[in-house]
Amino acid sequence: MRAALLIVLGLAIGIIGTVFVMNALEDRNPLPHAMMVTMSFHRHQLQQEIKGQHCDASATVEQLQSMQMLSKDIPAAFPDAPQPFLDLAHQLHSAVQTAAQSAPADCPALVAALKPVDKVCGDCHKQYR
Repeated sequence: MRAALLIVLGLAIGIIGTVFVMNALEDRNPLPHAMMVTMSFHRHQLQQEIKGQHCDASATVEQLQSMQMLSKDIPAAFPDAPQPFLDLAHQLHSAVQTAAQSAPADCPALVAALKPVDKVCGDCHKQYR
């Protein structure tokens, strides 16, 4: 009876240890997750501007330029990504670049500029999230 209890206890400790090691290995490269969180932050800031009807052109362009820089680094952050993912990353970069270059001066223009960006983000998240 004692031996069976020790075997069960050893298996439980082994399983718990394996879970901890697997989580540590999975979190080894925080860059991809951090990039998506930062991109989401900038998109949320733009959404708050739209929601509050305070769409200042300079603040809007600043947020869009930050998103543009992040979108350019997506292929480097996801080095083992499949080609369709990289194609979507390129489409995102183009959409954000176009939105930033349009320099939306008011909220309706910002909403229109963000539609292609949101579409690419949605397409990617449907397929890879």
